[in-house]
Amino acid sequence: MMVDLLKELCRVVLPLYPHKSLSTQVLVRQTPALGKHLSGRSRSCTSVNHRKLVRNGEEKKSVIWLEGNIASGKTTCLEYFSKTSEIEVLTEPVSKWRNVQGCNPLGLMYQDPSRWGLTLQTYVQLTMLDRHVLPMSAPIRMMERSIYSAKYIFVENLYKSGKMPEVDFAVLSEWFEWIIKNIAIPVDLIVYLQTSPQTCYERLKQRCREEEKVIPLEYLESIHNLYEDWLIHHKSFEVPAPVLVIPADHDLKKMLYQYEENREKILMAHC
Repeated sequence: MMVDLLKELCRVVLPLYPHKSLSTQVLVRQTPALGKHLSGRSRSCTSVNHRKLVRNGEEKKSVIWLEGNIASGKTTCLEYFSKTSEIEVLTEPVSKWRNVQGCNPLGLMYQDPSRWGLTLQTYVQLTMLDRHVLPMSAPIRMMERSIYSAKYIFVENLYKSGKMPEVDFAVLSEWFEWIIKNIAIPVDLIVYLQTSPQTCYERLKQRCREEEKVIPLEYLESIHNLYEDWLIHHKSFEVPAPVLVIPADHDLKKMLYQYEENREKILMAHC
């Protein structure tokens, strides 16, 4: 399986070529570490040179990451904005995580995270990278989660809970650091659906996805705390873009109202 993953990584990385510049704008909140992480970026739409690999000829467009806990309402949000013609929506490649040559690494990880955590997260890292470097088909891309949350939330949770050996964590961390150093992962805005773990747990039980039946409330609490430390309290990792927080404990009608209320902020993320 590792050989297949390396071949797939070569497929993703080799077509990438130097690009001229990228830009971003602060819309909601300038994080304490943002200046260091995005050295050279300012509060206006100014460009900086990036010595990273991006797809040849790809012009700067707006990229939004939709982040949140399991069952925080990401699918509903993506479906809502997918009806806007200028927005391209990319969901997490969960179908790939459920079927790698007939195997289900997602299900295996939930059953035995100590054994299968590295296997799944290596593939998650690869498939999320593939999502990030796909040529954009619209002026705005809204992406479900990111390679950053794959590492900062889910890999970190496995490691901190004692379910991932230190050597596995070190390998994934080195892969991640190499990727963000050598491949441009543009983002203009992070939309964080802030949901309580209890709400997520109730929603998760209602949708009855096979792999999620074994997820306890404690797991959702851990994921929630990692998201809060990263995107709200800025206690763990640098945040690569401004964050728009949308409270997401509400029912469908209220959530659709909130999405419409924040439409302009989201659509103007590239300015």
